[in-house]
Amino acid sequence: IVLPESHDEKPLMGKVVSVGADEIIDVGQKRKAPCKPGDIVVYKKWGGNEYKIDDVEYLFIKFEDIMAVKR
Repeated sequence: IVLPESHDEKPLMGKVVSVGADEIIDVGQKRKAPCKPGDIVVYKKWGGNEYKIDDVEYLFIKFEDIMAVKR
C-alpha cells in the first residue's frame, strides 16, 4: 500500500500482541485472522477500541479494519 504525502487520513501501524479466534462470517463459515502475533499491521485510523491494562495501552481492532500486514 502506497499513500501519497498529500493523503489527509494517514493510517496507523502497530505490532500484533495476540489474535482471537476465527471470525464467523456466515452460517458455519469462518474467516482466519489476517495476521499473527509479532506481525506489524496497518489499520484504519478510526478503527478499534483502546483499553489500558496495568499502565499498558492496547487497541482491539476487527479483522476488517486491518489494511495491510508486514511479516
